[in-house]
Amino acid sequence: MPEPDAGHLECDDAPSPARCAPVLAAAFVREPAMAWISGGSDAVRQAWFGATLRTHATLRGGRRHLLADRQGQPVAAALLTPPSAVPSGAARAAWAARTLAGCGPRALVRTLRYLHRTEAEVPPEVWTLEFIGVKPESVGRGAGGRLLGHVIAETPAPGGIFLTTADEANVRLYRRFGFTTLRRLQVGPLEVTAMLRPNTRP
Repeated sequence: MPEPDAGHLECDDAPSPARCAPVLAAAFVREPAMAWISGGSDAVRQAWFGATLRTHATLRGGRRHLLADRQGQPVAAALLTPPSAVPSGAARAAWAARTLAGCGPRALVRTLRYLHRTEAEVPPEVWTLEFIGVKPESVGRGAGGRLLGHVIAETPAPGGIFLTTADEANVRLYRRFGFTTLRRLQVGPLEVTAMLRPNTRP
C-alpha cells in the first residue's frame, strides 16, 4: 500500500484526546524533551501523552487537530491552548496523580521542571502550540507542513502563536512558517528554543 502524502490527507478539527494521544506519542519517540522526561520508555511516553491530553481536554477553548489518510488512519496531530487558559486545581491534581501512577516520579518532576521554565516565557494574549507531530512512517511527505499551515490559518490568534522546542531541526521548519526566536532556555540538559509567530492578519 502506498504511503500517505499531503495531497490525500483530511483534517479533523475536533478529534478526541484518545485519538490524538497515540499519534503524538509515536511522533515524539526521539524528541529530546520527551526522551528526557520519559527516559526513552515507550510505555511511559504513551501514558504521559494520555494523561496530558486528557487534562488539556478540560480547558475551555482548547483545540486539537488531526490529519488522517484516505483509510482514516491518523498520521499527524496538533494541540493548542488559548491565551491565559490553565487547568483547574482539580484537573492539575488529577494529571499529577495519573502521571505519577503511569510514568513514575522522575517523569512528573521533569515535566514540572520543564513547564516551570517555559511557561514563564509565554507572552500575554497568545495561543500556545503545545504539540505538533507526525508519525515516523509519514515524516518527509508534507504532513507536518500541511498541518502546521492549517493550524496557523484556523487559529484566531490576534496576539500570535507561541511554542517551545528542544529539537533544533524543528526550529528551521517553524521559521519557514513565520516563527521567530524569542530566546534560548536551558532546562536540565536541554537547550529549548522559545518562538513566536506574530499575527499577520489584517
